[in-house]
Parts: sequence; structure tokens; C-alpha cells
Amino acid sequence: MTKLIKAVAFDMDGLMVNTEDIYDQVCETLLARRGGAFDLELKLKMMGRPGPVAIEIMKSERGLTDSVEELQMEVETEFHAIMPEMVRPLRGLKKLLDFLERNQIPKCVATSSFRKHAHGVLRECRLEDRFDFVLTAEDVVNGKPSPDIYLLAASGFQIDADEMLVLEDSVQGSKAAVAAGAITVAVPGRHSVNCDYHHVLWVAAHLEDPLIYNLFDEQQSS
Repeated sequence: MTKLIKAVAFDMDGLMVNTEDIYDQVCETLLARRGGAFDLELKLKMMGRPGPVAIEIMKSERGLTDSVEELQMEVETEFHAIMPEMVRPLRGLKKLLDFLERNQIPKCVATSSFRKHAHGVLRECRLEDRFDFVLTAEDVVNGKPSPDIYLLAASGFQIDADEMLVLEDSVQGSKAAVAAGAITVAVPGRHSVNCDYHHVLWVAAHLEDPLIYNLFDEQQSS
């Protein structure tokens, strides 16, 4: 039996909002300019990692001569040009946030994105004020799959990590949560649905999945 869930930490890209789809379009454009292709294999290697690490993987895998900094700037410019028109919350997010607020369960965002990007996306989706705090890649030395960001989240809630539920869509992110000792539920997106999540407690189909709500029902009835 899991411990009482005292708080919830959400990943952002691909879990809360459809920014993974936007990044796909950006990366496809960037690589097409250089005669390369962006495929699922490369996507999964990059997914869930801090931006510079993901860009370094792309650079290495496709033999790009640009610097990581140049590629990062190009990605950010392209992303922010199309993000306002394309970004949207994913299925079940607002319903789950409403549920947590009704039950006075605190929540945070713990993302591998940079602070400016994270707050820009949350603001665009009118989600920024719905979280107690937001942690980004800039708040930790070691990004996912290291547990640092989720240990920091638990510290921010002033609880032990095993009293915190983490919702993640990527393998790297879910490994970070498990390594931190958190109660970890994977919610894969269309890119990662066939990945191996044997290390997590449960795999949910989406944020509306009754499986997530059952975790809270079980602790209320125990």
C-alpha cells in the first residue's frame, strides 16, 4: 500500500500541455533545413531531458555542425513563434486540478524546460496561478533522469518524497521520480505509449483515467 498522498508534482511538456507536438514540428523544420529527418527514435532519446542535453543528442545523432547554443536559440525562436496558436491543455488536466483543489492537495510543476519557457506556456494556457510553485531545469544541477528535481519538489512541499504523487509522460522523467522515491504514475503520450514503464507504480491512459483518482479513493477509505 502506498503512503498517504500529501501533494502532487506534474511534469509539463507532453503531460499537461501538447508542447511535445509543437517541439516535433520545430525539430522537423530545423533538421529539414539541414537535410536531416526527425523520427520517433530520435524523439524518444531526447524526450524528458533538459533542453541543452536534448539538443546535444540531436546534434550528435544527426552530425550537425552548429553549436548547441545556436541550435537551442533556433529551437526557442521557432517554438515561441508558433506556440501561442498551437498550445492547449491535454485531456483531463483541468478536471484533475479542480479535484486536487477541492480536496486541498497542493501541487507543483517540475519540468525539464527552462523557466522562461515554462512560465510562458503556463501563462498562455492560463495555468500559472493553479500551482503552488514551479520548478524548472534551472533549479537543479542534474536534470532528469536524476532525481534532483523531485527531491526538491518534496522539499518545497515539506514532505517526504514517498508522500508525493508524480505524474510523468516520459521514461526519463518517470525514472527520476522513482529514483526520488515518489509514488510514480506514468501517463504516456502518443510518442511514448509503447515504451517500457515497468519501474513505475501504474501506467494511466490519460489524466482522466480513473486509476489516478482511485489512488486518492483508496487512501480516503483506508
